[in-house]
Amino acid sequence: MTDTPPRPPAPIKTPCIKVCVVDGESGLCLGCYRRLSEVAGWARLSDDDRARIMDELPGRRGQIRPEKLAMF
Repeated sequence: MTDTPPRPPAPIKTPCIKVCVVDGESGLCLGCYRRLSEVAGWARLSDDDRARIMDELPGRRGQIRPEKLAMF
């Protein structure tokens, strides 16, 4: 019998695009549309909670004024 090393955990899915600027008006990140609290706690959320938030993100774009998004 051989000892196989344990497999590393699967990477956590994230919508992060490395544009971390929080819009003070909406409270959303201009890169991924998550709230600051969601960004901060992302690794501690369950897979189901992360999936639910990711499903909501496209609809959040409309909460940010278009001229702010034009910067990116």
